[in-house]
Amino acid sequence: MIICRTPTRISFFGGGTDYPIWYEENGGTVLSTTINKYSYITVRYLPKFFDYKYRIRYYKTEEVNTIEEILHPSVRECAKFVGIQEGFEMAHNSDLPAGSGLGSSSTFTVGMLHSLYSLKSYMPTKRELAVNALHVEQDLIGEAVGSQDQIAAAWGGFNRISFGGDKRFEVDPIIMSKDKLLELQENLILCFTGDARLAPEFATQQIKETPGRTRELQDMDSLTIEALRILTNESLEIDDFGRLLAEQWKIKRSMTSKISNPGIDEIYETGIKNGALGGKLLGAGGGGFMLFYAKKKDQAKIVDSLSRKLFVTFRFENTGSKIIYYSHE
Repeated sequence: MIICRTPTRISFFGGGTDYPIWYEENGGTVLSTTINKYSYITVRYLPKFFDYKYRIRYYKTEEVNTIEEILHPSVRECAKFVGIQEGFEMAHNSDLPAGSGLGSSSTFTVGMLHSLYSLKSYMPTKRELAVNALHVEQDLIGEAVGSQDQIAAAWGGFNRISFGGDKRFEVDPIIMSKDKLLELQENLILCFTGDARLAPEFATQQIKETPGRTRELQDMDSLTIEALRILTNESLEIDDFGRLLAEQWKIKRSMTSKISNPGIDEIYETGIKNGALGGKLLGAGGGGFMLFYAKKKDQAKIVDSLSRKLFVTFRFENTGSKIIYYSHE
């Protein structure tokens, strides 16, 4: 039996520049970190006592005899890609709901690949996991998704991910002082808007409009570089990072009409009025989590002003996808 734990992520800057339609011509840069909210996948070879060969459990339960019959697209395509022949059982659990804006679908795919590789006694590299998860989601399933989530889930940590060039992407850890990192972590709060959504529905519209959004995406890239400068320059205040998030959100919500809505705008404006220096909706838009940057002393007021919403505490993490239990039966 194998248990794989894979983290979700917070994307701070550069979202939208990680779509192949943009970075293959223009390059792209994303700043993101993984957090201690995880997807757990348990897999084992299925004993031959049952009248089905594959048992797949997520919010549904599937019991089928061929891989082609598996309805869950990521499970089906991962199993075909890895070349699993034997019957297996898979169960999925998660700390956060799907459609949360924290890259949960790609987290699942990375964890699924990692689990099935381990079931075959193969230990993939982080780059293999990321590259193959991109292939499964973008090429085999054909989903309208960007390229940052799979990489973040595989690598873990607080990174600058650069897109374009021969290797398609590079991952560089952000070098900053421990005190500044801890201050940033303490000044971030997550508010669940109450609405989960299917990211590809919103990403499809953004991808469609990308060719006409050159100025906005170039501005996003400039903000990413400035945010990196704030993090790595000890003479610059970390609060400026929060203010840049506000600028990022203005650009992001202008990309398509589907990214925000009156309810999301109200949550954001309430947070700003009650002390947040900046923030943004995470993910492709339409719902999920709102990230606020606020000094510790102002956070209680923000939480009280949005008392009907759920706030989630979190910490940064550095492990990436990890096999936390491995046993030959």
